[in-house]
Amino acid sequence: MKKDKIMFWAATSLIALFEGVMPLLTFQTEMAKEGIRHLGYPEYFGTALVVFKVLGSLALMIPQVPKRVKEWAYAGFAFDFIFAAISHGAVDGINGQTFFPFAVLAVLVVSYIYWNRINSFKKS
Repeated sequence: MKKDKIMFWAATSLIALFEGVMPLLTFQTEMAKEGIRHLGYPEYFGTALVVFKVLGSLALMIPQVPKRVKEWAYAGFAFDFIFAAISHGAVDGINGQTFFPFAVLAVLVVSYIYWNRINSFKKS
């Protein structure tokens, strides 16, 4: 059980750092705005994306958040990573940026697996 909690918190903390804290601190930079424009999205989409990333990160990190909300947060991040890979692949062709979202998706999957393991212990 202790290993499961360590794995969950390590993976979830990485997700919260990459998807909640970093975007919140950098979304108004010119580089972030150019990244959104480069992919063909309007600037307001980047702002909306950051709001949902921060909310999703909070949902994953706060233990008192209902399970159904956490499930939606996991699903939202999964869609985000898949569509990020598709966007980069469509605009820039297949390269490292195309596959990086899948690496972060793997971390999200680890978080989800261990979150489910921890919750299955609570039911027993």
